[in-house]
Amino acid sequence: MSPESRNGSTVDVDWIAAHLGDLGVRLVEIDVSRAAYDEGHIPGAVLWNAYADLRDPNYKPVGLAELERLLTRSGIAPDTCVVTYGYSAPLGFWLLRAHGHEDVRMLIGPRDQWAQVGHPWSTDVPAVAESAYPPVVANNNLLASREAVQSAIDDASQLVLDVRAEGEYDGELFWPSGATEDVGRTGHVPGAVSIPIGLLRAEDGTLRSADELRGVFEQAGVTKDKALITYCTIGNRASEAWFALKYLLGYPDVRVYYGSWVEWGKATDTPIETAGASGSVDRHRDRQRGLDMPQSAPGRVGLAGLRSPAPAGQIAPATSRPQRRIDECLTHSRIARAQM
Repeated sequence: MSPESRNGSTVDVDWIAAHLGDLGVRLVEIDVSRAAYDEGHIPGAVLWNAYADLRDPNYKPVGLAELERLLTRSGIAPDTCVVTYGYSAPLGFWLLRAHGHEDVRMLIGPRDQWAQVGHPWSTDVPAVAESAYPPVVANNNLLASREAVQSAIDDASQLVLDVRAEGEYDGELFWPSGATEDVGRTGHVPGAVSIPIGLLRAEDGTLRSADELRGVFEQAGVTKDKALITYCTIGNRASEAWFALKYLLGYPDVRVYYGSWVEWGKATDTPIETAGASGSVDRHRDRQRGLDMPQSAPGRVGLAGLRSPAPAGQIAPATSRPQRRIDECLTHSRIARAQM
């Protein structure tokens, strides 16, 4: 899965190494805490905290003015080539594209691949000269609001995809880590189809091949004639699914609900379903016809129901190493209250 296969939207570690010190390139590591960054990061990279920088203290996405200030203090100009990497790289990639930045690229997979091929980490925080960035404008063709999700629930031309783990979809967990403080209601958006992000990832944490991904989505009835909205907890997993659909499979109409479950579940007036909800069965009956999915789990694609081009043992379950990564980071971040 080379960078060329994604039309220049991704890079590898060798490309990054060759462009260290390039004034037209800004490396951005994105994570839910700064622990890994402080231990060592790619030289010259700045850090964006997915909570402290990209959401306000109430977990709502920051406004356009705040995003503009973040770009400015990160030394990013409209013509800068921005390369995102780290746990939340997909979120940064999507966020920049959804707000009009043209030259954005991403290092797919774990950040540790930088060191695994022999490149050194740095602990120096770069001194960045502020840039001048024009007012940021959101692209509603890539970004879905809470109202847009609500209107999609009973719209046959649209499909809402929940890419959280099964425990979150079923209503057993609010936060992926299982943390019980500062939570909202649990469950899922009514009618949402569950495709845990682990089903889209290979053993090494990168996205699976296009053929394998196509098998996952087609098994769930996710077709190109539908307008799609992806969501998770804070937007990272949803952005990764968006990238797979948009860039690897060529789905024409895919948006990310950036507010995701942290907004939907904390609201008091949003409709919610949990596992076993009677309405869920009727809503998904037509989508299940002809699909090899357990009828006891409406709207869900899981290991038991997936006909994959790859052997079943190669499908990463929802508790794979990448999923444990968010658990560990969220636990550390919430204990430190760094996102507050």
